[in-house]
Amino acid sequence: MDQRTSGQLPDIRKSLLLKAPVGKVWEAVATSEGIAAWFMPNTFKPELGYDFQLNAGPYGMSPCKVTELNPPNRLSFAWGEAWTLTFELKEREGGTEFTLIHGGWSEEKATEFGEPHSVVRDRMDQGWSGLTEKLRAHVEG
Repeated sequence: MDQRTSGQLPDIRKSLLLKAPVGKVWEAVATSEGIAAWFMPNTFKPELGYDFQLNAGPYGMSPCKVTELNPPNRLSFAWGEAWTLTFELKEREGGTEFTLIHGGWSEEKATEFGEPHSVVRDRMDQGWSGLTEKLRAHVEG
């Protein structure tokens, strides 16, 4: 077995059906203003390879880089030293299926602040549940 992948923890995945057109959801997840409305203040621009920062409050400014941009269906960016965040959007009858994928978790790694990924992953999994509901309120409200 490849030792580099043996300590991988599963991605965090959150999917929900939003009662909003795909264009409105894309604006909420792929613009600086949209991301700030439900997630974090940021310096994001929807440009492939663009370096930006998320304002993670008590954790300070977190470096990110846009790694995939396929409007209005998929956006990925590297977040910090290890994580990848992906937003997938699919048009569905009555709205948009939104899937969030937060990957890059490893049992052997710790965050820049010294916390084990296994501990932070559980906290972030719960946090994403609340944030996706904030996204729902933002696009459906």
